[in-house]
Amino acid sequence: MRISNSMEVVRDDANHQVSALLAPEQGFGRAARLLSHHKPVNDTTPASVAILMATYDGQEFLPEQLSSLQSQTHQHWSLWVSDDGSSDNTLNILKEFQAEHSKTPLNITHGPQQGFASNFLSLVCNQNIQADYFAFCDQDDIWEPQKLERALTKLADVPDGIPALYCSRTALICEKGTLIGTSPLFQREPCFANALVQSIAGGNTIVINKAARELLSQVGMVDIVSHDWWAYLMVSGSGGKIIYDDYTSVRYRQHSQNLVGGSVSAAARFRRVHMLLRGRFKHWNDRNISALVKAEHLLTEESHAILQQFKYARRHWLRAPWHLHQSGIYRQTPISSTALYVAAAMRLM
Repeated sequence: MRISNSMEVVRDDANHQVSALLAPEQGFGRAARLLSHHKPVNDTTPASVAILMATYDGQEFLPEQLSSLQSQTHQHWSLWVSDDGSSDNTLNILKEFQAEHSKTPLNITHGPQQGFASNFLSLVCNQNIQADYFAFCDQDDIWEPQKLERALTKLADVPDGIPALYCSRTALICEKGTLIGTSPLFQREPCFANALVQSIAGGNTIVINKAARELLSQVGMVDIVSHDWWAYLMVSGSGGKIIYDDYTSVRYRQHSQNLVGGSVSAAARFRRVHMLLRGRFKHWNDRNISALVKAEHLLTEESHAILQQFKYARRHWLRAPWHLHQSGIYRQTPISSTALYVAAAMRLM
């Protein structure tokens, strides 16, 4: 009887698993989640990391960044550079680095020359690049030695097959490398309801796993505001894992050529709120939503519902604050959340 009962339990469990695999689910897919698994416990092979660097006229600070990559405690990485038509000494610096560090895999490709977001996305979608993890890398920052090791330790707890994104705070430095502050410490949970109206995942800190890379590649080249915001939107929207670390993993250089700057000071934060109220935020939302529409089949039911509420709030401005409240959409700080509701009421969202 014990054997029979045991077999019935096994049979019932197997039937349950088969039914679960066959049941439809939006998002990244229940089958991928159920069949996912970690590497064997006794597998001591270090995880491979593809560092994705987008360059454009970066000769001034590029050598220091390359040096910080060489100083990583996790050394099992390769460097993939997409250059967007540099006219300075950037390519020569990269070729010299390649010659001096022949054991470090370095590959240089030509970028699409359609802006930094498309340049990074072209690397994400390049199927010649294969690794366990993928790290975005700006040309003018400085990585802390433990950056990759810490990110991989955090990501290792996420089962294979589930998209995951690691991001962290940054230390802000001036052109000469002097510390001038740190990025804000976000307290609220990172999720799709936040990602729709705010990008908290700094691209220069992001490391994603293979499932997240496959997710982004599946959507392909789309018109987006920034690659980091897009990654935050898609990974959270598909039911993936967002890991926000309060550790400052990168020294983020502030200079006149920054395409996106830090927001450490009250004045910088006020400027961002001012941009929101000037309508620039609305234009960003237009682009993000257009891209999300192309990826709606990859969103979870919950994320899809939140997106619909957000789209409805943008169309019906008289009831926009109510729809925002109902959807649970929020920004990280009280002042920026208030600005969001004001922008919605003014048709600027």
